Amino acid sequence: QGQFVESGGGLVQPGGSLRLSCAASVSFFSLVELAWYRQTPGKQRDLVAEIRGDGSADYRDSVKGRFTISRDNSKKMVWLQMNSLKPEDTATYYCNYVTAPNNWGHGTQVTVSS
Repeated sequence: QGQFVESGGGLVQPGGSLRLSCAASVSFFSLVELAWYRQTPGKQRDLVAEIRGDGSADYRDSVKGRFTISRDNSKKMVWLQMNSLKPEDTATYYCNYVTAPNNWGHGTQVTVSS
């Protein structure tokens, strides 16, 4: 199983930007599909964006056009660039596998508020 360390969260005003980082210790990194998830208290963890080894990506509808997921296979890093942030983007963000996510990290808190 992999290990994931997320960072880059913080407090930002609506319309602002943040870039989240994930250091992923996983085997065969360049071959695995990875994703960013988010969770608010009392709700299920939702997949926000996923990226395949070749760099192709998919996004949930609510973040399309605002968020961009990227990866560097040589550094075993995944990023989530978040622009035009909205209060409803407030959550704890995690990275993990797309398939059978496990061994969740601590996540990084994103708060969008004026």
